[in-house]
Amino acid sequence: MLHLLSDPVLFTLICGAVGLIIGSFLNVVILRLPRMMESQWQKDCCELMDQPIPSDATLSLAHPRSTCPQCDAPIRAWHNIPVLSWLILRGRCADCSATISIRYPIIELVTGVLFAVAAWRFGFSAEALSALVLIAFLIALTGIDLDTQLLPDALTLPLLWVGLGVNLFQVWTTLPAAVVGAMLGYGALWSVYWAFKLVTGKEGMGYGDFKLLAALGAWFGWQAIPLIILLSSLVGALLGLTILALTRQGRNTPMPFGPYLSGAGLLALFYGDTLVTQYLQWMTP
Repeated sequence: MLHLLSDPVLFTLICGAVGLIIGSFLNVVILRLPRMMESQWQKDCCELMDQPIPSDATLSLAHPRSTCPQCDAPIRAWHNIPVLSWLILRGRCADCSATISIRYPIIELVTGVLFAVAAWRFGFSAEALSALVLIAFLIALTGIDLDTQLLPDALTLPLLWVGLGVNLFQVWTTLPAAVVGAMLGYGALWSVYWAFKLVTGKEGMGYGDFKLLAALGAWFGWQAIPLIILLSSLVGALLGLTILALTRQGRNTPMPFGPYLSGAGLLALFYGDTLVTQYLQWMTP
């Protein structure tokens, strides 16, 4: 079996197919995890106030079974085939013909493509297998942040610890560099947050952003932190200004920063060594 996985084409195809399946699961995570958090908050409040706990407080990633949000018809097994089911159903519920968001097949497809790219880029190795884990986390965090402007501790903290654990074996960087990267990643945005708040009296970002950058530092080391901050800030500023101009929203409209950090993290994953080298050469007189 291992010798089959050593074939780059076969390994890429397998990872791409697995990515489609993982992408379908990530759709569930993106949709349900914020609701699970809200349910837990409601449960805590009810317990504190000695009130009955709402029935939906038992929501989990596995229970209850997925249903159509319009007609509550259960989603059949063959309706969950990544991308293909959406195409066969023409983007509509099989029971009530309500529109199914195109976001679901897009997330499945993006996950499959990124898994395949990672497999082709790194081959059958510790780098590839750990890269698949990182990609899945970043896609889930991006989707949740876009929907709710939240970066749950249930994802950011495990991502940080997994990064440190992976680098026990120096997969991406040394363990000391990973520890310093986590500290620098958190401290950098924490400092920006408080400086901005002291000057303007407003909160410029959330603590989830600190933890996500800390997690990326734990994966790629302190050397990647300046580049990740630079890339995410530039892309965030350009896209943010474009969105504000197109939607005619005010400058005070809050926008999630997590997707830009995740995008910069993916660039560090695939091109980190090259980008860091070029960045350091550019910064050195």
